[in-house]
Amino acid sequence: MANLVYPKFKNALLNGDVDMDAVTIQCVLVDLADYTYNAAHEFLTDLPAAARVAQVGLANPNIGVVADGVFDGDDVVFNTVSGDEAEAVVLYVDTGVEGTSRLVGFIDTAPGLPITPNGGNIPINWNASGIFQI
Repeated sequence: MANLVYPKFKNALLNGDVDMDAVTIQCVLVDLADYTYNAAHEFLTDLPAAARVAQVGLANPNIGVVADGVFDGDDVVFNTVSGDEAEAVVLYVDTGVEGTSRLVGFIDTAPGLPITPNGGNIPINWNASGIFQI
């Protein structure tokens, strides 16, 4: 598969339902044995708990120059990770409620993926040109 932005998130952006300057973005390492990307997925409740290997916040998330439509943020490190193999990272807007926390992006081509956790830290270094572009 390829890195994708969830279509429902794109709709929310276009409708003005998400202010990217005022949200908290979380990143989840995902076991694809327990989750399959679906364009109809919209909220964190669509990502089964069994598929969530580890989670970390995205520091300094931003939409670059609006004309470029680039979404970026600092590289992340998932600390002391154990559990199932992770083949993807899912980004979501954290509202504190799974049923309203919008899925943002599905990333399965980041350097280091897939990875089998061994109790150590797992760094994810985003592409130098940004995490994704809309």
